[in-house]
Amino acid sequence: MAAHGRSGLRDLFDESPTPHIAHPPETHHRDYYVATDGSFRSDGGGGLGAVIETRDGRRVARLSVPAVVPDNNVAEYLALHLGLDVLAARAPPDARVGVLVDHDDLAENVNAAVLAGRHPDGEPPHPLRTPPGVANHWRGVRARLSGFEAVRAARIRSEQNPAHPLANAPDQYAHVNRESERCVLPGTTESRTQQYPPPSRADRHASD
Repeated sequence: MAAHGRSGLRDLFDESPTPHIAHPPETHHRDYYVATDGSFRSDGGGGLGAVIETRDGRRVARLSVPAVVPDNNVAEYLALHLGLDVLAARAPPDARVGVLVDHDDLAENVNAAVLAGRHPDGEPPHPLRTPPGVANHWRGVRARLSGFEAVRAARIRSEQNPAHPLANAPDQYAHVNRESERCVLPGTTESRTQQYPPPSRADRHASD
């Protein structure tokens, strides 16, 4: 359960691994958190889910959208593309974003792309390999990643992902798409200059 005045997504992000990028103290100073998931069924049905919150726990958006996708990989990349598109339309460009996905390769690729953006030659720490069929969505994801001040992706389990039911049962959760649109700025109760690691990371030593 999230502490009062904290995002449940933030707590989940703080407790989850971020492939290729260690958890430095400022990790938990994100402005927004977006959790996404995609589903695929062999009968042609599928869905996309996304949940976006500010760091102080206010909801920005929830989405539960049916989608016809050829496989689960495309569904996962498309869901993240959708979630980042919605966040980009409702957040300032200097936002610091925490991404939560339950797809290992996608989390790794997001963080590798972020590191590549910092490299003088634009080189990632390892070659970026994406599954067949996701090229257009991956380009869209990378364009959105470059539009925020900072992004980091955490890998979570499916049963932890609040976007999972939204992606897997869009017929049951269609009502979330009718929620009022919100452009919510995160609270300013915390200073980014205070570099206190979350309790789960305070006694660990890691570096980029």
